[in-house]
Amino acid sequence: MITQVSDRKHVWGGDVMGNVPISRAGFEKLKRELEYLKKFAVPENIKDIEEARAHGDISENAEYAAAKEKQSFIHGKIRETENNLANSVIIDMKGLTNDKVVFGSTVTIEEVKTEEVTRYQLVGPFESDMKENKVSVTSPIGKSLIGKMAGDEVKVDTPGGIREFEVIDISINGTV
Repeated sequence: MITQVSDRKHVWGGDVMGNVPISRAGFEKLKRELEYLKKFAVPENIKDIEEARAHGDISENAEYAAAKEKQSFIHGKIRETENNLANSVIIDMKGLTNDKVVFGSTVTIEEVKTEEVTRYQLVGPFESDMKENKVSVTSPIGKSLIGKMAGDEVKVDTPGGIREFEVIDISINGTV
């Protein structure tokens, strides 16, 4: 089920009908991934299985075993991606302001202890990517930043211990 959510109280401070928040771009990326798997990965894998079968006895055929293992992986990835799409709720970011941190915000924070400055974009769990500084709203840092304003301090319980940050800047529709 895909729903447009524009009611600001749901952007993102909690669970909307049990669904997972996602941006329009993130949703489209999942759809493209699913299309690739179905149109290209599955047919290529079928061809690999047929070629391996042609080599004779499949009981001791490493190519066949590898192709079947890959088939299982591909079909698992298809089911996972279909499930992610079905459980996604597209968050409409039109009309949002930068007075507080919400889903889709790009937030500049400074660690109080080290004065290290970092920018994160808050996204859904299906689109988080630390290499791109995209953190999930369901992560410890994401949860602690939601609803905060510039100048607010937040404490985040991380695997390395509690860390304190100050929100320096908030922007909307800006990517990291």
